[in-house]
Amino acid sequence: MARSLKKGPFVDVKLMKKVQGAKPSSAGIIRTWARRSQVAPEMVGFTLGIHNGKQHAEVLVTEEMVGHRLGEFAPTKKFTRHGGKMQKELEMKAQEAEIAAAQSAKAAASEGQTKAPEGK
Repeated sequence: MARSLKKGPFVDVKLMKKVQGAKPSSAGIIRTWARRSQVAPEMVGFTLGIHNGKQHAEVLVTEEMVGHRLGEFAPTKKFTRHGGKMQKELEMKAQEAEIAAAQSAKAAASEGQTKAPEGK
């Protein structure tokens, strides 16, 4: 549910004090547990350590994040991929194809460097 416009955005008071008392370049990582706080325009450029229940996820705040909640940028659950043996085989084939493509590109680049341009 959206917050009333007359109330304004919710930003944790402690977090706002930390942000206002520092400069983005010299602040380092500002650790916070206030996942419900909204990103304010004053936070742009800071690196925030947002707690996800286990550790602090480092997030560099950009202009596109303003108005969103801090918790959106630090997921609390780790995704484990789906699939079993078949999925693993497909991933291995894709990885082998990627390695082969990288090796052929490297060989083509080194071949182009060894040949001298013909001319007067």
